[in-house]
Amino acid sequence: MSGAADWKRSLRLLWGAHFLSTASLTAIAPFLPMYMEEMGGKEDALLWSGLALAVPALSYALTAPLWGKLGDRIGRKWMVVRASIGIAAVLAAMGFAQTPAQLLALRLLQGVLGGVVDAGVAFAGGAAPENERGKALGKLEGAVAAGSLAGPLIIGLFWGTIGFRTLLLLFGGLLMVWSVAAAIGLKESGEMREQVRERASHPASVPVVLRRLLADRRCGVFLMAGICANIGAYGLLSVFAPHVNQLAGDASGAAVWLGILQGVTWAASWAAASWWGKRNDSVPVERNFAIAAAVCGVAVMLQAAVVSPEWLIPLRLLQGFGFSALLQSVYLVVVRTSGADNRGASIGSASSLLVTGQIAGPLMGGLLAAWFSPAFVFVQFGAVFVFSAFLVLVQARVALHSPARATASETGLASSPIQRGK
Repeated sequence: MSGAADWKRSLRLLWGAHFLSTASLTAIAPFLPMYMEEMGGKEDALLWSGLALAVPALSYALTAPLWGKLGDRIGRKWMVVRASIGIAAVLAAMGFAQTPAQLLALRLLQGVLGGVVDAGVAFAGGAAPENERGKALGKLEGAVAAGSLAGPLIIGLFWGTIGFRTLLLLFGGLLMVWSVAAAIGLKESGEMREQVRERASHPASVPVVLRRLLADRRCGVFLMAGICANIGAYGLLSVFAPHVNQLAGDASGAAVWLGILQGVTWAASWAAASWWGKRNDSVPVERNFAIAAAVCGVAVMLQAAVVSPEWLIPLRLLQGFGFSALLQSVYLVVVRTSGADNRGASIGSASSLLVTGQIAGPLMGGLLAAWFSPAFVFVQFGAVFVFSAFLVLVQARVALHSPARATASETGLASSPIQRGK
């Protein structure tokens, strides 16, 4: 009973860490240009803010596997605490930044020291009961969606009253307090601690772990599909605002609609994430991913055809509903593929690969938007989502018809109560 109670408390602490770190970081992005102007970068505010938005992903992609490997050696609890403290310290330092160059350096450091989500997923992948891992990852995905919804809303409400610098310090302080709570409250089982001691003498290098992930056909396909999902989602960033502005007809109306549409998208993701997670414990993950990606793709493509902002609301709801299933499904497959001795390094390596989609998506979107209409770009990125569903379905079909690989675990049927005889 104590083990179950420890896990429930740990899951609540992980949820809070995911929520606070995501809320604080997503709150920064929309207001970076204005903050850059406050620090004297008026002429080059857009250039500085663009660089500041890009560099965390680059430094994070390089360091995430290394932090994951360290977590395999010393314990994943301490990676959650480390990443939370790292983000808290960077946020507080941002509140004291005086120049755009200082803020850029801190954003670079943010990518190096962060990784709360990775650390939480790795912890949950080992601590959650095997038949509830999907449920656990679904709850953590919901925390990310809730943070993405709350962060910009909090900044928008309080920017004019207490200022951006004070808000950064408050976010940093809250996350630091939560880091202390995680250090005290997160509990790794005796079996997990024993595995840490064993792993310390037999560490696997990051390249070896990455090769193992990619050598597994099922895991490799899911990682490729996850990259495509990130390309589709982040590629829309460059065209969504101009599209809404064109539909609204004026800048002030477009700003209101952008806030509403972002809100309903993340609200739908928050509401649906746990539902998808539970389904992943009882239904083949391939089926869930394919359905969700197809829903996402169709919703994105239909956004090209609307004639007023109101019609975007149901389509953004569908997009958020579908997208909430995608990355958590990829991580679940990585957790199931990896062993207890390299789960942290596996999650970190997978995250590093998935970040390439976050980097490539806006670049592709910007290039396409320069040559084609926003409607055309929506259709193209919707097709990327559909392609990711196609990849997963083809892999599942090949696995089912291949005697050497058609095992229950590779087709996702190991998660089904029927297949386990329950």
